[in-house]
This record gives sequence, structure tokens and C-alpha cells, in this order.
Amino acid sequence: MLMIQKKICMLGTFAVGKTSLVQRFVQSIYSDKYHTTVGVKIDKKVLRAGDQDVMLLLWDIQGEESVEDIRPSYLRGSAGYLLVADGTRRDTLYKAFAIQAKAREIMGEVPFLLLVNKADLEEQYELNDFDVEQISQRGMQMIKTSAKTGSGVEEAFLTLSQKMVVPS
Repeated sequence: MLMIQKKICMLGTFAVGKTSLVQRFVQSIYSDKYHTTVGVKIDKKVLRAGDQDVMLLLWDIQGEESVEDIRPSYLRGSAGYLLVADGTRRDTLYKAFAIQAKAREIMGEVPFLLLVNKADLEEQYELNDFDVEQISQRGMQMIKTSAKTGSGVEEAFLTLSQKMVVPS
């Protein structure tokens, strides 16, 4: 069977953990050092989704303060995306909602997941029941992740890959 390639974009505002999630997934490493992504950084990883080998092209796009700053050229050709929010910073969830609306405008309806990152700091989460209800009302599938511990990371990339390979 042929291997297929799928482009995935990592979307979210500054310092939510997009780069750390990619590093954890691709290289099984985590660093406490914060590195600002400038432009886009591209990584690759092969995984098996169902009975299909998939080469993921992971586009780690710089965090944007404003949805107007998102560059449509980075998103074109994406088969799906991971929308990342930081559970310890409530505003990043609402920025993620705005980014998701802009991404849908640019890419149309492609599979995506909302990752609420930093699950290892859950006692510091600012999200409440209302926020979780907002996620549910928007029909978003959410996975709690921790780039630091690795919790939920493989599951997130695999779940998205399956959604892209075997559309529901």
C-alpha cells in the first residue's frame, strides 16, 4: 500500500506549547526553554492510521496575537490542524476560537482537534465549566495534552490522522 502525505498545521496564540507538542511527538523530547517560532518550522513523522501509513508534514506556525496576522499561504493545502490552547491561560482558549473561525474561512471544513495543553499544570487551569460548555457547543473535539509528560500527545496526532484518512 502506498504511503500518503498529509499536511497538518499547529495553530494557536503565543506560548501555548505548539512547538513543544511537535517536539514531544516527533522526537519524544521536552525542553523547558521557550523558543519563539518565527514564520514556520516543518517536521515530518510517519504513523499508521487505521490500515494506512501516513507521512505527516507538521507545520508549526508562529503564534499570532491577532487572527488578522494569520498568513493564509501557511494554511493552504492542509488536510487538518491542531488548535492549541493553554489551560493555565483562559484567554488562549477564546483566541483559539477566533483562530478556528479564521482557519475555517481559509481552509474550509477540514478535520481539527482542540488541544488544551499543559495538563501537567491542571491545578493551575483557569478554564471553568462555562469554558468547557463553550467548547462542547462549538462541536469541538477536545483532548487534554501535556508536552512535558507526553500525556495525550500521541493520541491527539493519531486521532487527527484517523479523521483525515477515514473521513466520518
